Amino acid sequence: MQHGKGMKFVGDSRIKANRKSNVPKDYSEYPGKTEAFWPNFLLKEWMVGAIFLIGYLIITLAHPSPLERQADPTDTTYIPLPDWYFLFMYQLLKYEFASGPFNVIGAIVVPGLAVGALMLVPFMDTSKERSPWKRPLPTGFMLLAFAAIFYLTWESVVNHDWEKAKAQGAIVEEVEFDTEAEGYKIYQGSSCIGCHGDQFQGGLGLPLTDTGLTPEEIEKIAHEGIGTMPADQWDGSDEDLATMAEFISNLGKE
Repeated sequence: MQHGKGMKFVGDSRIKANRKSNVPKDYSEYPGKTEAFWPNFLLKEWMVGAIFLIGYLIITLAHPSPLERQADPTDTTYIPLPDWYFLFMYQLLKYEFASGPFNVIGAIVVPGLAVGALMLVPFMDTSKERSPWKRPLPTGFMLLAFAAIFYLTWESVVNHDWEKAKAQGAIVEEVEFDTEAEGYKIYQGSSCIGCHGDQFQGGLGLPLTDTGLTPEEIEKIAHEGIGTMPADQWDGSDEDLATMAEFISNLGKE
């Protein structure tokens, strides 16, 4: 029994009498306009991927990633730097309103608001317009996010002390020395170890192995300073300084 135009009862439901198939047409029915995913389209994808992969390998060989010294969890003087795509968040934590006791603002609150706003955009922008000029809300949010990320990343790169970081992360050849020597014991009890490391590997200060300096020059630097090292850092006796300077001067020598 048929009731209504194009309708008939089938059990307890109503369906169209002439329902169209939901199966899409085969690509062969559109000559010149489509192609098979396998192998035609997939082969093109692989070719493009191979080109980019070879390009990345060439760049890696030409400019290898610099290796740094072995990580030392006890070294609190090391200046860490995240990957470039996290630099904007790293820079955010340097500001007073998002660091220290307010660290949760820079680490959770601000990124959470940004991600939350991004998730709400599809619900707030229900227009069918595709032109960015006719979609002010998502366009404005996109431009604001891009400007903020670009500015914070730029500030992080410009304000980072690359020379000091390079010196801190430099791979220093380990030298053998007598840990029972009087000069090393004096070094351990001095403030020098905080900047130059317990193995003389450096940190805030430069490495002290194979410096090429004489004991007299080391004593002068300890009193007068050099470069970023301020003066009057030695607070011990002249005899202890002479013993330690002699020990440091011989580090790394055959």
